[in-house]
Amino acid sequence: MKSIVAASFLLLNASVFAEAQTAPFDMSGERPRGASVAPRPTPPATAPVPVTPPISVAPAPAAPAVPAPITVLAQPAPRPGAAANAASQPEPRVIRHYLVPFSKFSLGGEYDRRSWSVYLTPEQAAAKASFTFAYQNSIVVAPEASALTVYLNNRPIGQQRVGSPDGPSAVTFEVPSGLLQPGANLVTFQADQRHRTDCSIESTYELWSNIDPAGTYLSFAGRNAAELSSADAIRAIGVDGTGRTEFDIVVPALEQPGTTKPLLRLAQGLAVLSSMPNQVFAFNTASLPAAGPGRLGVFVGTAAELRPLFPGLPPGAESAPLAAFVTDPRSSSPVLLISGPSWQAVSAAIDTIVSPVDRPADVRRDVLTTERWSAPNAPLIFSDTSIPLSELGVKTTEFSGRRLRTSFNVAVPADFYANAYGEAKVLLDAAYTDKVLPGSHIDIYVNDNIASTVPLTSTAGGILRHLPIRVTMRHFKPGLNTVAIEAILTTEGDAACAPGGSADANARFALFDTSELHMPDFARVGQLPNLAAMAGTAYPYGRATEPTPLFIDRIDADTLSAAATLLGQMAIMAGHPIAVESVASPNTIGDRDAIFIGSISQMPATALTQANVSTASQASWRPVVDAQPGVVDTGVAIEEWNSKVSGGLLRGQIAAFREWVARNFDISRSSLQFIPGAEEIFSPPNVATLLVAQGSSPAGTGAWTVVAAPSAKDLREGVEVMTSQLNWTQISGHITTYSSKTGKIEAVPVTRFDFVPSTPWSIANYRLIAANWLSTNILSYAALLVVFVLLIGVTTSEMLKKLGRSK
Repeated sequence: MKSIVAASFLLLNASVFAEAQTAPFDMSGERPRGASVAPRPTPPATAPVPVTPPISVAPAPAAPAVPAPITVLAQPAPRPGAAANAASQPEPRVIRHYLVPFSKFSLGGEYDRRSWSVYLTPEQAAAKASFTFAYQNSIVVAPEASALTVYLNNRPIGQQRVGSPDGPSAVTFEVPSGLLQPGANLVTFQADQRHRTDCSIESTYELWSNIDPAGTYLSFAGRNAAELSSADAIRAIGVDGTGRTEFDIVVPALEQPGTTKPLLRLAQGLAVLSSMPNQVFAFNTASLPAAGPGRLGVFVGTAAELRPLFPGLPPGAESAPLAAFVTDPRSSSPVLLISGPSWQAVSAAIDTIVSPVDRPADVRRDVLTTERWSAPNAPLIFSDTSIPLSELGVKTTEFSGRRLRTSFNVAVPADFYANAYGEAKVLLDAAYTDKVLPGSHIDIYVNDNIASTVPLTSTAGGILRHLPIRVTMRHFKPGLNTVAIEAILTTEGDAACAPGGSADANARFALFDTSELHMPDFARVGQLPNLAAMAGTAYPYGRATEPTPLFIDRIDADTLSAAATLLGQMAIMAGHPIAVESVASPNTIGDRDAIFIGSISQMPATALTQANVSTASQASWRPVVDAQPGVVDTGVAIEEWNSKVSGGLLRGQIAAFREWVARNFDISRSSLQFIPGAEEIFSPPNVATLLVAQGSSPAGTGAWTVVAAPSAKDLREGVEVMTSQLNWTQISGHITTYSSKTGKIEAVPVTRFDFVPSTPWSIANYRLIAANWLSTNILSYAALLVVFVLLIGVTTSEMLKKLGRSK
């Protein structure tokens, strides 16, 4: 009997314990004594999810306080059956908007700051949002003295100690209500990092924090944030987890010749509206790929052509041009539908989208659009100009470390011609303490090339007010240019490097945003060929007042996708869509500027000849395949035989000496010629998979640009790589090649070019042109100088004979 009572007692306790465990664990604060507790329903059995407490952010004062972050390391896997139970509970939809417009994003050194803008629709700006980023840092970063700070629209929303060396960590901040706005929103990452143990300048290069693009995004709660309703949706397309933007365009009548011109105009309009740095276009005739972030699906065609692919076609498409965002019945995703009763109506619908970004070619723009990957936009400088660094995005910074580096962007026009003699100035406003030792210096870099160095010699510190630092303009190029200011600072404490000395809290240097960049007047004249000008500002096609002839060897999905991706990037650089017209033969082009896109075997021989590309490459240029025996790369074979034959070692030493002279004294073989020699015929190596070449038209008054590859597939893949923000600026010279096998981009410099007048005639401009040309051709300058000296001597002698006394 006692055993039965004991067993009943145990079962009773177990049931009470089990009943108590059905209620969720309560993490709220203690209730007042005597307060009633309302019963709560039993929730479904779901996996535990980390609770995100609300984060309050105070208004940003001079020294704003930032909230503590929420670090999310991992999510537990759901238990069996949890999905079925959770499905019965409606959950608010969460929309992710990825933020990083790069495939790789790293903040390096002791101080680094990067800003760009993100475009949001009104629905996204009004929704409740949170900011998440994932990062991993170098193991030598001291977490107690290092921090990552995130700003939205110049307001700090959170700060995170840098302490994730073993693997990526995700950090989430709540976005204060009302901070986001429809349109452009400025996103800024700032890294302040210090070394654990080392105090040397070299150790600062070991400091880095990598931000994962796939783990950095804004999260919007609510279904309204996913709505697409106007052109704002195109501007807000954003990027995917790899920093890429893709427009997927379905055109049932893709291969009809009459569709090429409106489709390429549409692609350029979408490119300019979005202005994203890594965007590609993919044409299809049947269906759209899966929808996702950074992708926009587009249906283009007449009502009769689209009805089999789009059952729910709006009835208005049969009678008038239509351009609207609708829901795809197959994928239930919003897509852009462009239709009409005929292709003439379709072209009119395309114009309603593209016309807002049209700009006359003769209207000068003031900035180069870069804010989607580097804010603010880069100002275009045409003549003598001084710009405060505060307008270029540089902030006043008080610095306590050893190496401070900050950069800004400026742009020069396509007819910039001052790379051999010109000098700009940085008028520096800065200060440093008496702890900074002599031997410290300030360096100026242009496009990652050092352009000037100024030593700090005072032992008592000092305040620099508009200190002029001359910056050679040899590294400037048409289009976008990045100028960096780097301060190298050493102290006695750095030499001792006592424990904890690597993280000094006292500022030793200050850079003020009242500093200025002064650009003098420079020579302005166009040069052909010049691929750097084409990549920088789409020159000369961006200035054309008439449609540019475009030769496409065949209209298929790969070739048209490559053409749209290339023209889209050129339209961004030009600031407006470039009008094109399809041509079937170079004979109809004449001497106008033209573009040729296609496989090398179908490229007109005339176009290859004008671009100095060997016509024999139409049969010999084939990519090297690993499994393909018997294929020898000509370039590699020549280098191997050059080392085998007699005198190969001597030639190598001579070549090394030439490189040393060119690197240290800027003297090359071309500068030692009286007249530049003719361009050599170029044969693309088999390792290359894309070729971009530029030459003059048959009469020499226009520019012909050839974009070719061994196959249409290579053409599409190569153009997608070359038009990315990281690689586009590497296009230069008169020929640029890309190899998908090695990932290398190589350029053949221009040996001989023609001047193309771009401004009204003036003595001042021609004087600057002559100064730059003579600085480039030093033998011609020396010969001309000797001639002038002889003329002066002869003239003086004749004058003395007539005016002097004779015996």
